[in-house]
Amino acid sequence: MAEVHVLGIRHHGPGSARSVAEALAVLRPDTVLVEGPPELDQVLPFVADAEMQPPVAGLIYAVDQPRLASFYPMASFSPEWVAIRWALSVGAEVRAIDLPAANAFALRTENETEEAVGAQPSSVPPSSSVPPSSSVPPSGDDGGGPADLGQSPAAEPGGSPPEPYRPDAIALLAEAAGYSDPERWWEDAVEHRNAGPLDRFAAVAEAIAEIRAVDERPANHPDVVENQRREAAMRRILRSVIREGRERIAVVCGAYHTPALMPAAFPPASADNRLLANLPKAKVAVTWVPWTSDRLSRRSGYGAGVTAPGWYEHLFAHWSAQDETVDVSTTWLVRVARALRKEDLDASTASVVEANRMADALAAVRGRPSPGLAELDDAAQSVLCDGSPLPLELVYRELTVGPGLGNVPDSAPAVPLAADITAAQRKLRLKASAMEEIVAIDLRKPSQLARSVLLHRLSLLGVDWGTPYDTGRTTGTFKEAWALQWKPELSVAIVEASRFGTTIASAAAACVSDRAGNAADLAELSELLATCLLADLPEGISAVTDVLAQQTALQQDIPALLKTIAPLAQTCRYGNVRGVDVTDVRKILDATVVRASVGLPIACAGLDDDAALAMRRAIDSAQHGLSLLPELPLDDWHQALAAVARSDRLHGSVAGRATRLLLDAGLVERDDVAGRLSRRLSVATPAPQAAAWLEGLLSGDAVLLIHDHHLLQIVDGWLAGVQDDAFDDVLPLLRRTFSAFSRAERREIGEQVSRAADITQAAEPTADLTSAGPALRTMARYLGWEEVA
Repeated sequence: MAEVHVLGIRHHGPGSARSVAEALAVLRPDTVLVEGPPELDQVLPFVADAEMQPPVAGLIYAVDQPRLASFYPMASFSPEWVAIRWALSVGAEVRAIDLPAANAFALRTENETEEAVGAQPSSVPPSSSVPPSSSVPPSGDDGGGPADLGQSPAAEPGGSPPEPYRPDAIALLAEAAGYSDPERWWEDAVEHRNAGPLDRFAAVAEAIAEIRAVDERPANHPDVVENQRREAAMRRILRSVIREGRERIAVVCGAYHTPALMPAAFPPASADNRLLANLPKAKVAVTWVPWTSDRLSRRSGYGAGVTAPGWYEHLFAHWSAQDETVDVSTTWLVRVARALRKEDLDASTASVVEANRMADALAAVRGRPSPGLAELDDAAQSVLCDGSPLPLELVYRELTVGPGLGNVPDSAPAVPLAADITAAQRKLRLKASAMEEIVAIDLRKPSQLARSVLLHRLSLLGVDWGTPYDTGRTTGTFKEAWALQWKPELSVAIVEASRFGTTIASAAAACVSDRAGNAADLAELSELLATCLLADLPEGISAVTDVLAQQTALQQDIPALLKTIAPLAQTCRYGNVRGVDVTDVRKILDATVVRASVGLPIACAGLDDDAALAMRRAIDSAQHGLSLLPELPLDDWHQALAAVARSDRLHGSVAGRATRLLLDAGLVERDDVAGRLSRRLSVATPAPQAAAWLEGLLSGDAVLLIHDHHLLQIVDGWLAGVQDDAFDDVLPLLRRTFSAFSRAERREIGEQVSRAADITQAAEPTADLTSAGPALRTMARYLGWEEVA
């Protein structure tokens, strides 16, 4: 008769991991079963590889729909990791037991399809009910975490954890023991328990059995159905192992499942078979991917997350060392002091000793067997941080969470695209890190240019490992900056992008071609073209150019054509920097400029305020693009602007902007602009229309007003003469115009207006002849003018 021991654990619990290690050392089982989909069996041997460094995660995804995926994270302090490593080290068989991911994915897809079409679930027995669509199991089902090895949806790595379906068993036990914090109860009652490992697991199983006995939810409750399926699948595998003649079997599973996996309490096999009959299947693949300590944190939204991965890793490392001379509290506070010193904060050795004493005292006062993280944080804040919580916040990420990023051996299965990305990272010496790193790139150096190309190609594929970063005051075209941070969900993005190709270049080119065919407008195509240039994708540029040429020839919307000019001009300008042939792009640009110029005067007719503002911004965008290419012939463009500027029937905002662009290009004289301004700001022109023209003329910068006093006097005189009933309509336009100027520019304009007023007052004094009478008569006598009155 097989001897079966069920070890109910708390996922990612260092105390549970230690207890599992001790229990396995006592039991010496020939078979170890850990909770997880059976698909993991094919990759479990890689855990013994020396290059495999946690945290890592098993990644299972649907081959035909890679976004349908789930992670199964493991850290060095995860009980499952400890059990797998132990079994592989002694030559025992190790297998995963749970509902196969192939069935779980297919059931989820069916459920999402029903929800999408608004169909009601069919009338079926409870055993066939469709489970909830989310792959995140409810929290609190097993003593602090999900029941399925931390299953988490790849498409939603962040955000708040979902609302639990089943009751939080650990919270109920903690409440019964008088604890308000389930985490603290678990540490005190289980993690720090001094009883033998088997006694600890027996006590946990007994407590969970009582919790499950009072569950009053109906049998057709979605979570009840899902849990029944999973436990039936676990029992089916366990029965199979027993039939194979295994003598000593250890089952490591979430504590919530412990009562259901005791052989003495097994239901008939036929009942489990009915639960698992006719389940749909999906084709799945499995691999290992690096995980991060940050993603193990509950703050990340991970359902099975723990509050302090870094602290738990410290605890487990201390227990694994089995050195009773080293105190876990002292070593932790030493690390806190070291981290504070890195932030240029004082943290003396004497303060560390005093903080350690305070932590011990706090643990005694609070009735805890030893100081926990709460006591150590309170002591560190009081002694090392002078009572301020801010210094601890500075080291929270480095210590309490940890900067860890796991490593997976090259021998682990992976899609070809992932292997190509890994090879490129090594070749270019770009190391993936869980911490954000700013990388400056000099495009004049071939190796640096290759880095930029890689990052741009990955961005096209949706693998956002790097995001563009501000380069500072440098305005040249030879420098880039990227913020690099590796996130676990990027592994799923790589798998999803692999449908485009097996290498980065081929996949990026195919992705560009696909996006170009589905582009909604010219602006999207133009941006895609500019990105292809940065990513050095000649094939992608050709594909986008073909689509862009077709859509440009058929495009009748002048603002859309105007917005296309800037991206095309940027592509033409920077093509030479990166050595890309942009001849075809230049042809499209020339044709686009001509078509936009011809249609601009007509397109500017009959615009309301909103449409005029949009048109003005489109004109500015086109002008910016054209300014990038000094050699580009602009006769057609300038003629179009002149036609808009001359017309008194067009919206003032557009006409004023056209006048300003012609002035900046040196095609109209300042006196001519002053005349137009005087005419536009005359009494005969309604004040709102005059303000709109003024806004178009002045938008962007205040150089025109600062350096042309005549124009400033015209504007000042017009503004002073605006009638009170029209001033409320004019004020918003004026505020929008002048608010775009810098503070120094506004100050200079104000000072010039003030000086002009003082000069005017001094040039036209008022004479008081009565007061001057005595002086005038005296001067008359001196001059011999006796007849002066």
